[in-house]
Amino acid sequence: MVNLTQLLDQTAARHDHLCPRQVIGVRMGLYAAELLDLVLPQSDKRLITFVETDGCFADGVSVATGCSLGHRTMRLVDFGKVAATFVDTMTERAVRIYPHAESRSNARVCQPDARSRWHAQLQAYQVMPVEQMLCWQPVTLTIALKQLISRPGVRVNCAVCGEEIINEREVIVDGQAICRACAGDGYYQVGSSAFDTVLDEVVQAHAK
Repeated sequence: MVNLTQLLDQTAARHDHLCPRQVIGVRMGLYAAELLDLVLPQSDKRLITFVETDGCFADGVSVATGCSLGHRTMRLVDFGKVAATFVDTMTERAVRIYPHAESRSNARVCQPDARSRWHAQLQAYQVMPVEQMLCWQPVTLTIALKQLISRPGVRVNCAVCGEEIINEREVIVDGQAICRACAGDGYYQVGSSAFDTVLDEVVQAHAK
């Protein structure tokens, strides 16, 4: 079993430093292993983790669990919360873990001589009893795991833009497969007014 110190060293190496949120992420991963009775970090894809924010926290969770975007075992659901839901795909048991409401004040009590609140949290989160820093609740996913995981080799081209869509993420409109962006659920718009202006100037300059 990989211990806490080893996991903290690994996550610190990703950022060249260690911060309280990385420690929280690692402690959450270790707590999930205990609650779900799993051996983590995993070497397979049994556990899927939904993190509710990105950054240092997510890296801490990733190191402790072995879940990652590259293995399709970590999902970002951007709620802006330092929290995560851990799902055992074999049993479909799921637990959501989040910080205790008094975790910061508990850290200050635990490390009264720390030179700042930040340092108190960094030091305390490594040694505090888990009940003083984390809470958990059993949850049920609102999306089917089979739909989330999809099937290998399934692909289709968008009837509007022609781009390939994998993992069954297409939307069916009037019987045609369309990507989410073309269906109006995009996070971007094609082109930029500022970029287009600069591009026009460049084109005109070369035309002279």
